Amino acid sequence: MNDPIIPLVAVGLISIACQFFAYKIKIPAILPLLVIGIIVGPVTGLINADNLFGDLLFPVVSLAVAIILFEGALTLRFEDLSGHGSMVRNLCTVGVIITWLIVAPVAHFALGMSWEMAFLLGAILTVTGPTVIVPMLRTVRPSSKISNILRWEGIIIDPIGALLAVLVFEYLVATQDAISHTLYAFGLTLAVGFGIGASIGYLMGQMLRNNWVPHYLINTAILTIMLGAFAGSNLLAHESGLLTVTVMGMFLANMRGVDVDDILEFKETLSVLLISGLFILLASRINIDSIINVGWGSIVVLFVIMFVARPLSVLASSFGTGLNWRELALLSWIAPRGIVAAAVSALFALKLEALNYAQVDLLVPMVFLVIITTVVIQSLTSVKVAEYLKIRSPAANGFLIFGAGQFNRMFAKELREYDIPVLLTDTNWDALRLARMDNISTYFGNPMSDHASRKIDLTAYRRVLIMSPYKQLNPMLTYHFEYEMGKGTVLGLSNNEQQQRPSHQVAGSYTKNLGLFAEDITYGKLASWVTKGAKIKTTRLSEEFNYEAYQSEYGERALKLAAIDLHGHVQLFTTKNNLKPKADWRIISLITADKKPSKLPDDVPSEDVTAKEVSKIAEGKLDAHISEVK
Repeated sequence: MNDPIIPLVAVGLISIACQFFAYKIKIPAILPLLVIGIIVGPVTGLINADNLFGDLLFPVVSLAVAIILFEGALTLRFEDLSGHGSMVRNLCTVGVIITWLIVAPVAHFALGMSWEMAFLLGAILTVTGPTVIVPMLRTVRPSSKISNILRWEGIIIDPIGALLAVLVFEYLVATQDAISHTLYAFGLTLAVGFGIGASIGYLMGQMLRNNWVPHYLINTAILTIMLGAFAGSNLLAHESGLLTVTVMGMFLANMRGVDVDDILEFKETLSVLLISGLFILLASRINIDSIINVGWGSIVVLFVIMFVARPLSVLASSFGTGLNWRELALLSWIAPRGIVAAAVSALFALKLEALNYAQVDLLVPMVFLVIITTVVIQSLTSVKVAEYLKIRSPAANGFLIFGAGQFNRMFAKELREYDIPVLLTDTNWDALRLARMDNISTYFGNPMSDHASRKIDLTAYRRVLIMSPYKQLNPMLTYHFEYEMGKGTVLGLSNNEQQQRPSHQVAGSYTKNLGLFAEDITYGKLASWVTKGAKIKTTRLSEEFNYEAYQSEYGERALKLAAIDLHGHVQLFTTKNNLKPKADWRIISLITADKKPSKLPDDVPSEDVTAKEVSKIAEGKLDAHISEVK
């Protein structure tokens, strides 16, 4: 293609298409990205990354990897480790050394590599990386403990593996006193990486904390400063930039009083695009003939990497961590190689070719063969392995309900009868005490607090239902959880403000989330009906007693709340959907004795809520209560 705009745009379009395809069929996105990259590159020749970028290809790849690592490091909060920091530390130190010392001799004997090239290959193949781990975790859904360990390892091990590869490279190219030269490079890289990373990270934190930069420039400033620190580090010490940006991101993420949510949201969007584009571009550079020419020894190397080196490194790293054999087995299986391995191998291959180094032609094909094999095999099998080991988290099908009034407790209890996860949250201890007596999981405190973000695992909940009498607080919670969980995940009861004058109505962006169950169903109405003896009842439909027969039987006496389909998935009745349950579905309804429940009073809250209490909740002053999930 003569016009470079066309292939550049094509990479973007293909990237989003692969991401969406992977989302729809529930597989890690890296798998279609890798396959499509090979198809548009070596198979059809539609995209040629070298012709497209020329000499800028690897600088662009390096900057993109820096952004991905920085974004990943921004998610590394120390409290997420929950006592498993030793496992991450061991995997990134002991595990790296074990993998390196096992892979290098095998590569030497199986591939006929020189010892120098074999140790360089082993160093490069110690890394996993967030570019492949994070998309895989979204699909596999391991326990939060395993997910955090793999995520931390994938981010921390990249600069460590790259550093090890740099040290081996420096040893190879040293003309005299190689050991002293290598030790000097090692010390310089650590000093530059930690020094610049910590100092720039601290200055960034001060910039955010003290509002030195206007809000609309924050993301741009952080991005450009980070890239400047990355380039400056590499200038002072070869390939120290990855360590710098990782330290910088971790420093920012764990500074007190620094809010990185807006930065993280921007970087996450950028990282998805960069990861997708990088996989396609680097996969398009694969020379299939060179991979085939590596020989049968590559199978031995692959087998040792997946079935010997990784399990042994996990086992050696696990002493004293308290992880059981199932968790260790999944950690041993999930270790795909990614972008950093591909970029580092290609970079060193170019430099060694310029020095006329022997056997350098084996380096890149072998690394890409490991990447392809580990990504394909582990992407396709990790879900089944996690299910077999019984440590895969169930798909989000539960409900986090704000408000623990009598109706909410009845509804939660009914959902639990069908194994639907429910968490009731409130600041009213008396209401929660009654819920706990019914064996319903509760959280006592402000669900928007930092304490709640640490204690409540949102991965189990598909929806947040706002059903409380706190009219001033409900919109704040709606915006908070929409930001945390995404648009369309929060639903609330009507506030019955349609007839108020416009100046007294709430924002339209909030009202679009209202309409839970039916039109004009408010907290007061539900509390009133329950007080008057309304009961929640679940009815199973059949071919004979279908949805039409159900409506005819109960008519206006039934307020339909939710329907459970054949797969156990819950679908809520709202004003925006036209839900029509089928045979063998179950309908959960509130059944009243009155034939026209909609005429009942509108505002009869079961809790005595004052403006002062709402103000305390909004300010987070009720966080001091002992809050826990039971």
